[in-house]
Amino acid sequence: METDAPGTVLKRERVRDFVLELIESRQPGDGIPSERTLCARLGVSRPTLRTAVDELVAAGLLVREHGRGMFVAPAKITQELVSERATLTVPQAAGTWSSRLLEFTTVAAGARVGRRLRMSPAGQIVYVARLRLVDGVPMAVEHLHLKADLVPGLSARELEAGDLYAHLRERHGVRVHEATQTIEPTVVTRSEARLLDVPELSPALLFERLTTDTSDRPVEYVHSLYRGDRYRIVSRLSLGPATTPDPASDPAPGGHHPGIPPCDFAGGDPVTSSTLGDVQDTQEQP
Repeated sequence: METDAPGTVLKRERVRDFVLELIESRQPGDGIPSERTLCARLGVSRPTLRTAVDELVAAGLLVREHGRGMFVAPAKITQELVSERATLTVPQAAGTWSSRLLEFTTVAAGARVGRRLRMSPAGQIVYVARLRLVDGVPMAVEHLHLKADLVPGLSARELEAGDLYAHLRERHGVRVHEATQTIEPTVVTRSEARLLDVPELSPALLFERLTTDTSDRPVEYVHSLYRGDRYRIVSRLSLGPATTPDPASDPAPGGHHPGIPPCDFAGGDPVTSSTLGDVQDTQEQP
């Protein structure tokens, strides 16, 4: 399998974050600087910039108009799924999950990630890019941004083997408690297609998640790209009076939460989401 040169994934990630910052600071229909201008400002090649721009065009965040340039796309219509209860429990998907590190380094957070983690843009984060596999088959590319001061001594082994949240709890004293997660359709770029072993522009699911601990401190910001040909999401909505849950119906330990590293999420605490309310999501292989 073809792989990128060291530092390439992080460089694309930085370009993507910079362009996203431009998009988020503008209104729909506003223009953004030309590719030539952005290349000069960021000190990157045209292909590197174009890869990031192509991804954002495919995700519906940018619009290219021939002869005119690039513009912020119209705002997306958001459908919120809510209920009377605030708890979201997430059944686990099947298969044996493993990880392969693509990049692992400590860098400054930058404006966009710093804002999500409620820290200074100059503050240090641990940036991790990893390929997620199920039974040895590539399934997702994850980009993790963790506050560096919360995970001193975080090792590559913790990111490749075992339950990441269990490592955070047992080795770093960090108990994750709550997550706000969004899911939307997208397509894979050329570099993502190589990693996932699918054709370029194949359908995918984009997960973005902000996780906080029991003290409501942001712990990690993650965006992950999952293969659309191998996943579907089933939502179970609570439409009537609550009933007493049957312990026998709880998912067995092991497996994987959609978009979330395999874990019991803080040792038995339920996964919660102010965005999705009481929806129970599960990803299943066809």
